[in-house]
Amino acid sequence: MMADLLIILALIAVAALFWQLRQMAEIAKQFAIRECARQNVQMVSVAQENARPALGGTTGIGWKADYQFEFSTDGINNYVGTINMHGTRITKISWPIFPEPEWQSAPQAGRKFGGCGSGCGSSCR
Repeated sequence: MMADLLIILALIAVAALFWQLRQMAEIAKQFAIRECARQNVQMVSVAQENARPALGGTTGIGWKADYQFEFSTDGINNYVGTINMHGTRITKISWPIFPEPEWQSAPQAGRKFGGCGSGCGSSCR
């Protein structure tokens, strides 16, 4: 009877730690999307690099996790940044050195051939 109770409590603890890891992954993803939009770059992906148990934080026991996020400035070249978290708190974000995005200087279609940039009144806006 007591062994069954201990097994159930252990399973609940493992499920709670897994739930916290999933919550941390979602927070890291939303943070990366927001920061990439602020930097005017295209976010490509977010992946967990590592996770380890840690003491402290709001719940006493939790995780320290590192996430990598990929972004692009031109749609061709990818760059990798990192997000460090302790529990659900972001402790550090590291950006690599990357060139300024040049989205404003992208070529547009001319008037001769139509297209979205031609100004001919087409419906693709």
